[in-house]
Amino acid sequence: MTKNSQNSAPKTPHKTPFLCDFGPLICFFATNKFYGLLVATSVLIAATALSLIYMYVRHKRVPFMPLFSGAMVAIFGGITLLLHDEFYIKIKPTVLNLLFAAILLGGVMLKKPMLKYLLGEALQLADEGWMKLSARWGFYFIFLAALNEFIWRNFTTDFWVNFKVFGMMTCTILFTLTQLPLMKRYMVEEGSTLPK
Repeated sequence: MTKNSQNSAPKTPHKTPFLCDFGPLICFFATNKFYGLLVATSVLIAATALSLIYMYVRHKRVPFMPLFSGAMVAIFGGITLLLHDEFYIKIKPTVLNLLFAAILLGGVMLKKPMLKYLLGEALQLADEGWMKLSARWGFYFIFLAALNEFIWRNFTTDFWVNFKVFGMMTCTILFTLTQLPLMKRYMVEEGSTLPK
C-alpha cells in the first residue's frame, strides 16, 4: 500500500472503552453499597475525571457527550458534597437528560439534526433519517428525565442508585435496539444515492 493510499483511507472513529463509559458508574454503585451516597459521589467524580483523562491521553481528544456528562457530574456532585445534600446528585440525570432533549428537539425545530454532528463520523444516514432519529432520541431523553424524577422521589436511595446504574443503561440499550430498523432504512454509503 502506497503512502498516498494510506493517507486517503477513511479514518475509523475511535470508540470509548467499556470501562471509560461504565467504569465510573460501577465504582459509584459499589461505593454506595458499602459507604453511602456521599462517598460514592466523590468516587464518581474522581472516576469520571480519570476516564476523561485516559480518553484524552489515548486519543488526543474527548468526545462531546462524555465531556459534557463529566462536567455535569463535577457540578452536581460538587454541590452535593459541598452542601451534604443528596438532592443535587439525584436530579443530575433529570437536568442532563432535559438538556440533551432540548438540544436535539431544538435542532429538529431549526432543521438541524444535532445527532448528525455528534455521530456523523460513525454513522452515515440520509438527512431525513437524522431528523427522525434526533426527534426520537429527544423524546426518549424527556422520558428518562421523567422516570428519574419518579424513581428518586418515590423509592429509597439504594433503589435509585440501582436504577441509575442498571435501569437507565438497560432502557437505553432497549431503546437503541428499537431504532435499528430506522437506521437501517436511512443508512447510506459514501457515493450512494439517498433513500426517498
